[in-house]
Amino acid sequence: MLNGIRIVEVEGLGPGPFAAMLLADLGADVICVHRKGGTVTPGMPEHSILDRGKRSIELDLKNSADIETFKSLVATADGLIEGFRPGVMEKLGLGPDICQTANPALVFGRMTGWGQDSALSHTAGHDLNYISLSGALWYGSAPGDVPLTPATLVGDIGGGAMYLAVGMLAAILKAKATGKGCVVDAAIYDGSAHMMNLLLTMRQTGNFGVTRGQNLLDGPHWSRTYRCGDGGFISVQCLEPKFYAEFLHLMGLANDADFQLQFDRDIWPTLCDRLTGMFASQPRDHWAALFDGSDACVAPVLNPEEAKAHPMNSRATWVEAQGALQAAPAPRFSGQPDWVAPASPTRGQHTEKIMSELAQKTN
Repeated sequence: MLNGIRIVEVEGLGPGPFAAMLLADLGADVICVHRKGGTVTPGMPEHSILDRGKRSIELDLKNSADIETFKSLVATADGLIEGFRPGVMEKLGLGPDICQTANPALVFGRMTGWGQDSALSHTAGHDLNYISLSGALWYGSAPGDVPLTPATLVGDIGGGAMYLAVGMLAAILKAKATGKGCVVDAAIYDGSAHMMNLLLTMRQTGNFGVTRGQNLLDGPHWSRTYRCGDGGFISVQCLEPKFYAEFLHLMGLANDADFQLQFDRDIWPTLCDRLTGMFASQPRDHWAALFDGSDACVAPVLNPEEAKAHPMNSRATWVEAQGALQAAPAPRFSGQPDWVAPASPTRGQHTEKIMSELAQKTN
């Protein structure tokens, strides 16, 4: 889909590289500028999944010759992605004004937690901090539990990388039409707040207030996860009455008067306790088999390895490639060949080739 689009990525961590991987998955030529003589970040692999399908060049952005090479590379690109704190690229002499002088149509993508200009823009933070202040963490976890979300998914990836990727694509389309690029200021704080707008539509009708456990999706017995007899978990979320009726039928509760009161907030805690006891009486796979193929909106909670082995993976969403379990690109496009996981480059693997390409363009 993005064949012919070139993205220059300045080596970073987390959401920036993820956004660049997403664009590479969609067919863009993504060139990652790795620090010359740098090493792999502690805790990260030599061949990162986030680098799959990219090319790598090593440059020292404090070296005048390498800075000129970087500018030449930027002049060939549709977009640039960087994830430093505000002002770092400017200190390197590679801020938007300089890069867009070399390439007026360049889309300059900036990935931060707090944004380029805010009360906290120069303050350190991580995923949980950003979504705490944005409000996105508030409804995480069951009532009474400490708020917690899956690591990185809501903040770094959902509120950060995905919004940066969408912003880059929108700005590239505009630049193609006008010849003028822009700066994309993607803040995880902003994106994670924006993702709450579906919940906030429920707030318009009084179904999602600020008291945890009293709202349409975070309090009912029919919208939560239960521990099973073997320590596994099962998820239940049968919001619509017809799906809820199917759930009650399969649980043998169709004639239970209390369970007929689906939307009675006062009785939700009692019904949660009853279902807690019922689900604890059998292992997870018993419940998974009971609800398999039904419209009761019940599913087992799987780890990634189990998800790969599940029949749902007939879509080949989970793959094992280059010795690493990874998820295939999304979404899917008609008329495109089946995806095969590309290799992740070693640092500087394509330096010579990219330098040769740049030399040919200047000759």
